[in-house]
Amino acid sequence: MRDETADEISRTAKKLGITLTAHAPYYINLNAKEQDKIDASINRLLQTARLAGMCGAYSMTFHAAFYMKDDPKTVFDIVKRYLKQITERLGDEENAIHLRPELTGRKSQFGTLEELCELSQEVPQVYPCLDFSHNQARTDGQANNYKQFSEVFERYKKALGKGALNQMHIHVAGIQYGPKGEIKHLSLKESEFNYKDFLRACRDFNVRGAIICESPELEKDALLLKKTYHGLGVTTKVAKA
Repeated sequence: MRDETADEISRTAKKLGITLTAHAPYYINLNAKEQDKIDASINRLLQTARLAGMCGAYSMTFHAAFYMKDDPKTVFDIVKRYLKQITERLGDEENAIHLRPELTGRKSQFGTLEELCELSQEVPQVYPCLDFSHNQARTDGQANNYKQFSEVFERYKKALGKGALNQMHIHVAGIQYGPKGEIKHLSLKESEFNYKDFLRACRDFNVRGAIICESPELEKDALLLKKTYHGLGVTTKVAKA
């Protein structure tokens, strides 16, 4: 994307009142064995942050790393070190966009709720992107009811403070999963994802920010989420990713 295109997106989004978020390329691995792959991952994250900032996005998400059979604590330290380098460079550029490592769906990927909350406490400008469908897949389907959704919000609030609930970046979709976690996304009604309980938890925790629908029928399912949310006695608007 050219700078001129990003500027036009920013102007149009402001004119139409559309909230923007961004997703970095999927081929990122800050725990790669080859340094050139790590360097390329850092450059992709920086490029996304710069363009997203020019577009007016407040938040960008990404899949940070794979464990590559390494100890999860070792991978955590590696991801933290590189994210600190990235946030320092963005700080020099006065780019305050939120960097959001995503709660990932495969058990081979870095990105559990606990890892992301701890990372966000230790690196400025970093917050979790909570993907509730991925969390369902990572937990073999267990994290899929009101109690479990509420526990995620409680853990997030404990780590980052109540104010962090006002600027969230969330993903939802139906999901197919197996012993290794995520297999593929599904439409909401074709899946077991308990979106009604999820939305009740959002209401009760007074969550604000952006919920991005990642189902194969994203427009249809985004409207389903909106209609269901309004049925709980609250109002919101649909934003585009």
